[in-house]
Amino acid sequence: MRFGYREVCLEHDTGPRHPENADRLRAIRQALSKRHGVAYREGEPASRAAIEAVHDADYVDDVEAFCADGGGTWDADTVAVEETWDAALAAAGLACWAVEAAIDGADGRATPFSIGRPPGHHAEIDEAMGFCFFNNAAVAAQRAIDRADSGVDRAVVFDWDVHHGNGTQDIFYDHEDVYYASIHEQGLFPGTGDVLETGGPNARKTILNAPLPGGSGDEEYAAFVDDLLDPAMERFDPDIFVVSAGFDAHRNDPISRMRVSTEGYGHLTSRVRAIADRHDAPLAFVLEGGYGLDSLSESVGMVHEVFDGREPVAPDEEVSSKAGRVLSDVRDAHDL
Repeated sequence: MRFGYREVCLEHDTGPRHPENADRLRAIRQALSKRHGVAYREGEPASRAAIEAVHDADYVDDVEAFCADGGGTWDADTVAVEETWDAALAAAGLACWAVEAAIDGADGRATPFSIGRPPGHHAEIDEAMGFCFFNNAAVAAQRAIDRADSGVDRAVVFDWDVHHGNGTQDIFYDHEDVYYASIHEQGLFPGTGDVLETGGPNARKTILNAPLPGGSGDEEYAAFVDDLLDPAMERFDPDIFVVSAGFDAHRNDPISRMRVSTEGYGHLTSRVRAIADRHDAPLAFVLEGGYGLDSLSESVGMVHEVFDGREPVAPDEEVSSKAGRVLSDVRDAHDL
């Protein structure tokens, strides 16, 4: 894999007790350097035009002014300092780098992964929330579609973060050229992502939500990909595949009740790669959440190992009855 990273992302100072802090990136880089010796690309900060392609211009002005004034508490979870503006542009730019690097010729071993912060999938068209200011994956997916020479007409964003990406859904809810699929913990922040949220009037059945019960793990996540995401992609046929890669569904993450293992993330990666390959869709990863430093760094390392030739073990137990009912409801809602 190729990894994107910029030092300025560390300067988004949320404080040592905030779960989304700079130690997350330090842990990832330390683990990758110790076990894999990877190199990093810096990319370029996202342009104002790229940000405003998915965010309201007045909102972007408000974020810039908020940071220029020294930052502070935007809401109970979302804080900023002066340097947050540059970090947010860098994180969105890294996501754009990942998608454009994928389009411009990634082969299997060079699939790009951007490890910027602040994360993005909760950032709505005109609102910051949930640690997020700009929606990095959405900026990148839209940039791919808007770039004249990209060959991308249709993009999919698959969000495996434990929280529903309300921002990504908000941005693309009525876009027929972007498919948003999310597997998340039922009842967790921000409380969105119901099965029947399936897309706006101009984009029916382009939003796929699976709110699984707490305790779901490798088997349930694999079933979602095999039984729902895969056939949905057969119908949609994407030109670019973006993973909003949060690792807070890990069984050792401190803020969720899900039970995905490090090996389970490897299996998810392998299955996603197979789906993307079948559609000749370049594949890119964009970091979202993950708040246990060891589980986060190990899981990112596992994704890398899969692209370096590791064959992860597939789960072999049955899906729980509660999760099975949710997956069945999703299948019915989308006629899959």
